[in-house]
Amino acid sequence: MDNWIESFVLTFVPLFIVIDAFGTLPFVISLSEGMTKHERRKMIHIAIATAAIIGLAFLFFGQFILNVMGISVGSFAIAGGLILLVLSIKYVSTGRMVEMIKEEMVAVVPIGTPLTMGPATITTLLLLATQFRLYMVLISFTVNLLITWLIFLASNQIIRFMGQGGLRAVSRVFSLLLAAIAVSMIVRGLSLLGILNVAG
Repeated sequence: MDNWIESFVLTFVPLFIVIDAFGTLPFVISLSEGMTKHERRKMIHIAIATAAIIGLAFLFFGQFILNVMGISVGSFAIAGGLILLVLSIKYVSTGRMVEMIKEEMVAVVPIGTPLTMGPATITTLLLLATQFRLYMVLISFTVNLLITWLIFLASNQIIRFMGQGGLRAVSRVFSLLLAAIAVSMIVRGLSLLGILNVAG
């Protein structure tokens, strides 16, 4: 029993850190600006489903997929970073990240991936699968997604607490943070590919 608990903790904690639901929440709020409650909940459901499908695919077939398609984690990081960078620039210049795009598209990119299920999470899943039993990693991943889903659903209460003015102000600030995260992902991808040597 103690061994089971230890394995759960050792698989749950790294995934909780890299998924970083609390860190993604401001972007969920920003991207859902102007949506109705129904649209926001639908977006969250699709985002979690997207993250689950991608996570499970890499958990069970990750190494095979990477080898067959010739895709490295570094390349994935660069692609994800470029998507986030484009969205953040669009928000700064137009005031909206996703104009004329349905909530389904926003849910898949960027919330489902690369924010929730990004290169760091995929890499962590692949590494944990080589160190622990597959069912244990699967349980920890499932619990993490459930927690992330509940945190995202709480965005409604946060919006009511902050009000539209506060939400817009925070959205502007986090659009800059999103750009910084995007650049960080690109730099990390270049580092993983050996193109850029990042000290520390």
